[in-house]
Amino acid sequence: MNTSSPSQTPLRAEKKIRSSSPWLWTAFTFAALTAISLFFIPAFIIRPFTHQSPRGILLAMNLRYHAPEGTLIAAIISLIFALLLWRAANRWLKSLLVLALTVVAFSTVMARLNYFEWMFHPIAGAQFVAQSSSKLDPKEMILAVNLGNDARAYPISQMAYHHVLNDVVAGVPIAVTY
Repeated sequence: MNTSSPSQTPLRAEKKIRSSSPWLWTAFTFAALTAISLFFIPAFIIRPFTHQSPRGILLAMNLRYHAPEGTLIAAIISLIFALLLWRAANRWLKSLLVLALTVVAFSTVMARLNYFEWMFHPIAGAQFVAQSSSKLDPKEMILAVNLGNDARAYPISQMAYHHVLNDVVAGVPIAVTY
């Protein structure tokens, strides 16, 4: 027979949550860091104009492949632990939970988008000028394409940022890449 009054039951539940709080905080932190890492590690490794090792690219691509499912699972686990921690948390810790869940939600959404496309904007419409009116430095490196009687030159300085350009040379569609 239960001798405790109904008003004491929430206090017991709160004490139980507080006593298991370090474990809950550890589990919440691990789940949140997993979700955040699945998005940020590939985004950090695969950046324009930085050295990318083969092992780093392999890691980034594997994480990127598993990120949509992994971030969703980790976000759900983070939310469950945050709800368990919410009741016993003070205002400061609640703010920390909300901030962490916001970054987790951001990572979960971003893991489903092709943000690399945002880094490497394709050139919308290439414009060409005659060699005589070009303002390129004579030492500027170029990619050159010559098909039939049509020729194009693509400055490496522009291609290094954009990486790809769709064009038509002598009536043939081509994709120029660097």
